[in-house]
Amino acid sequence: MADITVTDHGSIWLFRPLTEAAQEVFAEYIAEDAQWFGGALAVEARYAFGLAFDLEADHGLTLEVN
Repeated sequence: MADITVTDHGSIWLFRPLTEAAQEVFAEYIAEDAQWFGGALAVEARYAFGLAFDLEADHGLTLEVN
């Protein structure tokens, strides 16, 4: 099971934390004023690949892209 599902909606990508490990990383590293949509972090497309890379490389989380 992936730690995070990532869904491409064109200009916005949604990063949904699924595991406790992912929730802890989001709580520690995602700004409090970040935009959330239905339990998922909303990220502009231009930042999505960088965030995905950091979550995998720096924090060891697994992502499932839909």
